[in-house]
Amino acid sequence: MPECHVLTFSQDINNSGDGGIYAELIQNRAFQYSQNYSVSTDHYFSVNGAQLSIQMLDEPLSEQLPASMRVSAGNGSYATGKIGFKNEGYWGMDVRPQTYTGSFWVKGAYSGVFTASLESNLTSDVFASVEVPSKSVADDWTEHTFELVPEMAAPNSNNTFSVTFDGAAASALDFNLISLFPPTYKGRKNGLRVDIAEALADMNPKLLRFPGGNMLEGLRNDSYWDWKDSLGPLRYRPGFQGVWGYQQTHGLGLMEYLEWSEDMGLEIVLGVWAGLDLDGGVTPQGDLAPFVKDALDEIEFVCGPTNSTWGARRAELGHPEPFELNYVEVGNEDWLAGFPGGWESYRAYRFPMFYNAISNAYPHIQVIASAASSDPAGDPPIHGPNEDNGQILPLDALGDYHPYREPDELVYEFNRFDNDAGHIVGEVAATHVNGGIRWEGDLYPYPWWQGAVGEAVSLIGYERNSDRIPGTFYAPVLKNNNRFQWPITLIQFDADPKRTTKAVTWYCWSLFAHHPISHTLPTHSNTSYGPLYWGAGYDENRNGAMVWKGAVYNTTDHADVPVSVQFQGVAPGTMANLTYLTNSVGDPYMYNDPFTGINIVKTNNMMLTAGSDGVFRFNLPELSVAVLDTEITGGNSTGHYRRRL
Repeated sequence: MPECHVLTFSQDINNSGDGGIYAELIQNRAFQYSQNYSVSTDHYFSVNGAQLSIQMLDEPLSEQLPASMRVSAGNGSYATGKIGFKNEGYWGMDVRPQTYTGSFWVKGAYSGVFTASLESNLTSDVFASVEVPSKSVADDWTEHTFELVPEMAAPNSNNTFSVTFDGAAASALDFNLISLFPPTYKGRKNGLRVDIAEALADMNPKLLRFPGGNMLEGLRNDSYWDWKDSLGPLRYRPGFQGVWGYQQTHGLGLMEYLEWSEDMGLEIVLGVWAGLDLDGGVTPQGDLAPFVKDALDEIEFVCGPTNSTWGARRAELGHPEPFELNYVEVGNEDWLAGFPGGWESYRAYRFPMFYNAISNAYPHIQVIASAASSDPAGDPPIHGPNEDNGQILPLDALGDYHPYREPDELVYEFNRFDNDAGHIVGEVAATHVNGGIRWEGDLYPYPWWQGAVGEAVSLIGYERNSDRIPGTFYAPVLKNNNRFQWPITLIQFDADPKRTTKAVTWYCWSLFAHHPISHTLPTHSNTSYGPLYWGAGYDENRNGAMVWKGAVYNTTDHADVPVSVQFQGVAPGTMANLTYLTNSVGDPYMYNDPFTGINIVKTNNMMLTAGSDGVFRFNLPELSVAVLDTEITGGNSTGHYRRRL
């Protein structure tokens, strides 16, 4: 499958899940906590002097959600009036004329009404409000549902959600699982935020790798990402001790990932936990079998028939049809945490045990190791294999390469896989400017233009080798500008959808993805690679459209590069569309800044006609990324074409 420019959502980093693509608006909705993150009423504020406190009731909402928030009348002047709480959301809330769906659970005797509202945090404006008749009783938890439909849009995202009740009729009530959703992508319940999901879908991705990343490993062996905890009603999801500085809700669980892949038409790359955590703890060989069984159960949940144990569980959750699953990755960067013990155990018994079990039970599944042939590697540039302490994989297994590089290094590694074993490129990005201090300092604040072109060169190199590189994944994908740990991402956002920003590198990846090929073609040239790098192929799914992809990195004296492209069998007079991307401001270190809204990427389109010798001729400027596509239809080489970006 030569098309290899795709999308990853490896893990919840940068509040990319909670407070990101997961559309829930309430932060700390269920007061979840773990060993590393204490329970609290953070992100809630008192209304009219109410006292807010955490309670551990003898009869909690569920075993999985033991903490709740008590709202009590205070001793002040509002003790007999309306009291309650407000929540600030994930650093604000977008309010506009659309239907918001909400719910909350309450315990305590109360026969009045609750008032749920969306309000400005800066003014007295109330954008929507609804009265919710109480069903609350003293001895049980009851759920209350409602809808809010603002009649006008808020001028900014500095808004809150509030719930109030009559403090004279109930001096104290306990609340939990307080939730508010805007309309979601494809209308899914508990679904994805529309603007972010659409920005990802607009890239034309092909694969989704999850959960992946450090999140899969967990901070300790007792807190890895357990897929079973993420299933079923939110009331029974305990949350997850996140590895990037915050507790996670588990709202974006295994079913939500699977539905995401279904709604975007993405093939799944499923990561399974392999007995190593981030503090270097390794599961001994004698204790590993239950976790191998757990991985097989997870695979069965994804693609098993309804008469299987876990296939039946999937059907109970509303999806009797199996999901298609062809790729499973064992672990995450097992050469890194706890080195050398973690790596030695992975080579000696952990990977073999998972590989043998998965291959025997599911022969059609492509098993992927979590390391590249060059791992554990030194400083880049890097080539495999590592004949010192590398992993020798079965011939039908793939490795996983994670090059976070300077752009010069990505260009240097253009031919990295010309003579190597099969891999996915599970994480890749230009993260540091050329000649800097690399990991001793900070990453660049946003993807920048020279870095994006360096990535494009590497993408062409991977696609040239797509017989052994079935997938390439950018990582990480999303960043909430209010709290992040890794600034280089494809998309930046906050609570205001008007500031959702596609990074410069998004445009390069999207250009290549919108011009897919089903077969690579050998290329011949009277010049060598550099400063122009290229690859070519055709797409049988588009009536044999011929595609040439190129990128111009650093040129001598910043000169344009003359390009001549001739496809075998393409007649003189054939028309093709040339799309090339350039930097409109010239500075190679510039980026798309979400706080200015200025997009520095210039998309240039022109129609070309093959000359009498069948050659397409054009010039490309320095630091440009280009696609030439004949878009042949109906067997007419001079026929229809369409622009794709």
